[in-house]
Amino acid sequence: MAERQEELLRAAIEQIEARGVAAVRIADVASALGVSNALVLYHFSTKEKLVAAAFTYAAEDDLARLRKLLGRRTTALRRLRAAVRWYAPTGQAKGWRLWIEGWAVALREPALREVARDLDRQWKAAIAEVIAEGVAAGEFRCADPADAALRLTALLDGLAVQLTSYAGTVPRSRAQRWVDEALARELGLAREALTTQER
Repeated sequence: MAERQEELLRAAIEQIEARGVAAVRIADVASALGVSNALVLYHFSTKEKLVAAAFTYAAEDDLARLRKLLGRRTTALRRLRAAVRWYAPTGQAKGWRLWIEGWAVALREPALREVARDLDRQWKAAIAEVIAEGVAAGEFRCADPADAALRLTALLDGLAVQLTSYAGTVPRSRAQRWVDEALARELGLAREALTTQER
């Protein structure tokens, strides 16, 4: 049963990314898997519950990837840079279209708003924690890791909207440079120090 639910959630995510939350139907998810509408409704009694569960599933997947990146045995700077580069819209993170859809729907849907808020809190707390570790280890300077995490994620989220919704507005190379510059500035480092640390 758990495998079937996971399969349905993955299909729902794909359909939401392709069609948007407002347009996606139970029938679209069922059709993508070649199953009946009744099967989808058996596991998730309404479209709203399916959508909320799909976003929760996507959030847990993103957080697991973040924890893996931040849990590596290397310097705080390397872990932080890897996480920021992965999360940035210029990186390998999938699903920006999904999260932009989610933010829009969360304005009207309390259940989805809670999922988005919880993901946001956990992401910022994880970034702040690694920044604090780096400060304690003397790798870099940052007076307020929580504020730095908020500023970094705000930049990444804003760039994601620009790059995903308005293709061509900002070249990816420029966006990546801005991300690197912002990270270096938050840590009191020269931008070059980020690439030096990678070697």
